[in-house]
Amino acid sequence: MSHIEVKNLSKTINFIRGITKTPICIDTEGAQIRTKVKISKFFKIGQRFKIYNQTNLINLYPQEVYFKLKKNDVLSIGFEDLKAKIIQKNTKYITLRVLSSGRMDNNKGVHIENRAIKLNFLTNKDMQALEISKKLKIKNYALSFTNSHSDIIRFNKLLPKDNKIFKIESKKAIRSINKIMSVGKNFLIDRGDLSKEISIENIPFVQRKILKTSKQFKNKNVYIATNFLESMILNKYPTRGEANDIYNSLEMGAKGLVLAAETAIGKYPEKTVNFLKKMINSFKKQH
Repeated sequence: MSHIEVKNLSKTINFIRGITKTPICIDTEGAQIRTKVKISKFFKIGQRFKIYNQTNLINLYPQEVYFKLKKNDVLSIGFEDLKAKIIQKNTKYITLRVLSSGRMDNNKGVHIENRAIKLNFLTNKDMQALEISKKLKIKNYALSFTNSHSDIIRFNKLLPKDNKIFKIESKKAIRSINKIMSVGKNFLIDRGDLSKEISIENIPFVQRKILKTSKQFKNKNVYIATNFLESMILNKYPTRGEANDIYNSLEMGAKGLVLAAETAIGKYPEKTVNFLKKMINSFKKQH
């Protein structure tokens, strides 16, 4: 839902159903901050820019975030290394100074590095999307940024009879992973957003921790989403390191693997899916 307007949801679902019987999953926006940018721009270290409360060149979504931000907060924006510190705030706009250069694009995730702020576990847009999806008899749903076991309980109440997957992509989720595992069944480690919260060098350890924790419970499924085949966004062939990463993730106990940019913006989406199938089949033959 982070990449589609509610007004287009029914049309998109019907379009997909017109060409395939593959089940559709509604992936909520969840408790995430995103940019709303009219013109993409590159910012250098030391530069200053403004984020506005009302609709302007640069805003944040959901709008409630604006009132939760404070002076000295450090914002990490997207995956282009852009970092900026809030140096001034008033009722109309926030002024930030760039700490690490990068590009400001539309609809990119924003992480607050120095502290945690509380957001609703679903946005208003998510609630509208759930109502539409239920009417269209969608049976699969994902809760983005599942931060606590109470998020799972509330999501289950909204969708008691449907298949649900809970996405692990925040520090809060890692801290309460045992409680989260106790009330959910299907989980997805989103290594992209998680790496913005815990730093990329800690991802291998945390992935192992989550999979190990899942084995303490019965009938828990853990999937992993990331750019497993990032080189294939531009190239026809994967690297040996990527093949090894896929195999290792399966060996650790992942129930399934999810590609991201390779199939969203990559040049060879079918080749990436076919290679992933080859790796899974190779793993199965040897186990």
